[in-house]
Amino acid sequence: MFRFESLDIWKLAIEYADGLYELAKGLPKDERFNLVDQLKRAALSISNNIAEGSGTATKKNFSSFLDISLASAFETVNLLYFAAKREYITEKERLKFYKKAELLVKKIRSFKKFLN
Repeated sequence: MFRFESLDIWKLAIEYADGLYELAKGLPKDERFNLVDQLKRAALSISNNIAEGSGTATKKNFSSFLDISLASAFETVNLLYFAAKREYITEKERLKFYKKAELLVKKIRSFKKFLN
């Protein structure tokens, strides 16, 4: 088993990305190469950076990867705001993922504090 597979933040990030991938299926086809791709990349980047960082040699390096994960989480929140503004998703859908992002960010920040 790889180290990241036992991390709750990684598991939560995978669930979050999976939900966003499902949401992205309902976005307009003409957004496939813009909003949809960007949302998917940002969502997957969260767990990717947790996994990649867990394999680094130092806590400082791991912490840097966690910063990238946080930035990607914030990016998804911004993209969801835009999708709601364009009426591609409902406010209810945006809030559902907003709350999930808040929890994920909180847990990643707590883990960063634990590392340091």
